[in-house]
Amino acid sequence: MRKLLPLVIVIFSVVIFLARLFYVQIVDESYGDVSQNIAIRKVYDYPQRGYIFDRNGKLLVGNQPAYDVMVVPNDVKDFDTLALADLLNLTPKRLKERIDDAIVYSPRLASVVTPQLTKSEYAYVQEKMYKYPGFYIQKRSLRDYNVSHSANVLGYIAEANQRDIAANPYYQSGDFIGRRGVEQQYEDLLKGTRGVKLFLRDRFNRNIKPYKNKKFDTVSQKGKDLSLTIDSELQAYGEKLMKNKRGGIVALQPKTGEILSLVTAPSYDPEILVGRKRSRNYTKMYYDSISRPLYNRALQAAYPPGSPFKTLTDLIALEENVTEIDETYYCNGGYSYGRGARMACHHHKNPVDAISGLAYSCNSYFAQAYRRTIEKYDTPQEGIEAWRKHLESFGLGNYLGYDLPVGRKGLVPDADYYNRAYNYPKYRWYATATLSNSIGQGEVLTTPIQLANVVAAISNRGWYITPHILKEVDHKPIKSATYTEKNYTTIKPENFDPVIEGMYNAFNYGTARFLRVPGIDVCGKTGTAENKTRINGKTVQLEDHSIFVAYAPKDDPEIAIAVFVENGGYGSTYAGRISSLMIEKYLKDEIERKDLEKWILSNSLEEAYAKPYLIEEQMEN
Repeated sequence: MRKLLPLVIVIFSVVIFLARLFYVQIVDESYGDVSQNIAIRKVYDYPQRGYIFDRNGKLLVGNQPAYDVMVVPNDVKDFDTLALADLLNLTPKRLKERIDDAIVYSPRLASVVTPQLTKSEYAYVQEKMYKYPGFYIQKRSLRDYNVSHSANVLGYIAEANQRDIAANPYYQSGDFIGRRGVEQQYEDLLKGTRGVKLFLRDRFNRNIKPYKNKKFDTVSQKGKDLSLTIDSELQAYGEKLMKNKRGGIVALQPKTGEILSLVTAPSYDPEILVGRKRSRNYTKMYYDSISRPLYNRALQAAYPPGSPFKTLTDLIALEENVTEIDETYYCNGGYSYGRGARMACHHHKNPVDAISGLAYSCNSYFAQAYRRTIEKYDTPQEGIEAWRKHLESFGLGNYLGYDLPVGRKGLVPDADYYNRAYNYPKYRWYATATLSNSIGQGEVLTTPIQLANVVAAISNRGWYITPHILKEVDHKPIKSATYTEKNYTTIKPENFDPVIEGMYNAFNYGTARFLRVPGIDVCGKTGTAENKTRINGKTVQLEDHSIFVAYAPKDDPEIAIAVFVENGGYGSTYAGRISSLMIEKYLKDEIERKDLEKWILSNSLEEAYAKPYLIEEQMEN
């Protein structure tokens, strides 16, 4: 029996091999695809990207047909280079470069030669394609924008590069991928699933019929539709108000964290990044280092928060029990400290307390409240750390976790920051060294969305929900703990009452009294931030930034807003007016104060933005 065992094994192996060979050659048709590949064309059926709607169901972004001229290098025969280049509106050199690139990518797979033909171009080119074996036209869809606003929110689509292809095997040369904004953030939801169709070809490289009755074809699946939290009408109005200005607007719904409006200025019409003109227009904006339309100031620009920061100084002092609600201070035009140092203040009624100090925006009151907070602890380092932890509970100094792909952390300095700055322990530092933090003019930096989130937390008396821009997927509400759970601050609810009253009185008798919205109780805070720059090695004082934060209505908040206008001067001048109009637009759906609206629309800050370049020119001359 043992002598027969090797023979049995050999016979068994031969039988298995023959059975497998029979299966591969006769039964399994998939291997036939490889042998017949030279006579079969694989045509991808690109899916439509998901539509994008606003919070009220208005279509923002749809799709439109487009056509790409493709090449499979191994199938290319001798052809008239000049004629094809002329047909595709390319130079012969550029046509050769694109074919060479296709060979490098893959001689056997299709690559794009000329993307995004229009319908009229397609009809003309298609008639002559039979003359050029190895070339064919692939249909796909491009974005179709129903609005001329929200470019930095929506993003755009562009051809996937080699880095994209290397990172994700789904993408191939010629595929489109989302860039910036919602298109990038939710690419996996929007892109859908690509299908494939196989065709038999004749000797003229023409499709003659589906391969094996479409047995191996797959159907593309459309991407998911997204509904955003953005209010399209409010967004359009915000961009209109920011014309000829630079800065950002962020409006949130306090109870939900939904982003109602996210404006960055200057911006652009998203339509200019569609089709064959996309590359030229993108390059032009990319190299615009002056107005920087691709820079999302609402998420990426970090500014000193100015006087709106006084709301936090007030809250922290109350929480730390270093001041009482009804405790009064005298201003006398400013606060003197250190060796002859003085923090100036504008004229207002005296004395002031936690409520009126905020309404009048008294620098002296907040300098003393801040100093008491830091000096409550044994060392200034401990005081700064306690102060920092309160601020971070409002989302400052960190990425907020919103669902958009860009942003900045801003800055909340800690004890180590000041130890390095003052070379501690060689030199000691005290609370007075950081006193400018009390009025938002120190080292603290915030983005517009962070400051809007602070206002939302104040309006909710101590909690906020992470800001987000996605509301529904395929018209079904999103289910995410990140965007439904409350984030609590370190401040007790009762300590918000005087701060809210102070913000309300800013509109009653304080710094925002002429910005009242008829019939609506608004709580807000004006702000001005110093704006200095270095020109040819010298520090130059420019027009201050205008800042304003607000929420409304007072006791049942529906909107919280932060507005930054670069070089806009006093907070009530530009940012305050814009904020007030945005609140009126959202809550009333119409503007009654036409004179206020007209002033904003007719005033430009372009001269202020040109000033640094004029100064630089004068210095050089």
